[in-house]
Amino acid sequence: MQLGTRWAVGAEAPSRLPQVVVDAINGVEAELADLDTSQWRWTLTWLEDNPVVELDDGTVIRYTGGEAFVIAAPDDEI
Repeated sequence: MQLGTRWAVGAEAPSRLPQVVVDAINGVEAELADLDTSQWRWTLTWLEDNPVVELDDGTVIRYTGGEAFVIAAPDDEI
């Protein structure tokens, strides 16, 4: 069992995340650069040993193994 965590937008992501997920997080944060995200947080949970990262605005990054990941924006269906 792995415990999840929360961290602020712009802060360093947990080191146990695969680099492809960290890159996806950085990409989402770059797209939000013009918004006030000072109170926003990422939430990391684990589903079947794979990380699922959700931003307070509803953006979800799901790691599916290897180099594959899916980013679902708040308006997208998951």
